[in-house]
Amino acid sequence: MTRLFCQDHPDTLRLDATALKTRPGAVLLSQHPFYPGGGGQLPDQGIVRWHGGEASVTGFSEEGGAIWALLADGIEVTGEVQAEVDPLFRQLMRELHTDLHVLNALVFRDFDGALVTGVQMNADGTARIDFDLPDADNDRLRALEPELNDVIAQDLAVQTHHLSLTAAHAEKGLLRSRSVTPPPSSEGLIRIIEIVGLDRQACGGTHLASTGASRPVKILKIENKGRYNRRMRIGLQGV
Repeated sequence: MTRLFCQDHPDTLRLDATALKTRPGAVLLSQHPFYPGGGGQLPDQGIVRWHGGEASVTGFSEEGGAIWALLADGIEVTGEVQAEVDPLFRQLMRELHTDLHVLNALVFRDFDGALVTGVQMNADGTARIDFDLPDADNDRLRALEPELNDVIAQDLAVQTHHLSLTAAHAEKGLLRSRSVTPPPSSEGLIRIIEIVGLDRQACGGTHLASTGASRPVKILKIENKGRYNRRMRIGLQGV
């Protein structure tokens, strides 16, 4: 997988670019700041501007390892453009994704290394994370909310590292999903998100620079989904 600009520079939301290839409703840019979606995180929203016009980005399409931006109204773009991410939406996704990592870390610690079976972040400021927890006490899971918010308030630094696939598999607890592992980069490296002093795990999404940049979180609901899955729903307070 090609290493994304947004993974290394999540605060850079605007880039000048050239339309390398184009067709009605889609453009392949020389560079862009967008996260195209994946790992339960929604794709960025944004705009592509050019001299005399602009179009909303409605999604992304990966074709032969290249990521095309899909444009509203079938617009066809040529020449020099400017690609810009919606800052509020990016912030929302960064908060939710970082908060899910905090919750994941607490569940992994307190429930015998329970693995993740599914994740989804939503545009309304809510998210859900599913764990392989057939015998968990829901009240114990709900009781994690104060510590979850305490970690957010501690403003722990969030750092990015890269490890070889071999090293990532060798480090216990680094790969938390039961079924999905972030694909290695073209250099054969796995991206690691570290919340300093709390957690390290493989992930390809965008995150905050520190936990304190998130709003407080509420555990909204805990559900049994099938024989093994326990679903925890969270929401950002004030959204």
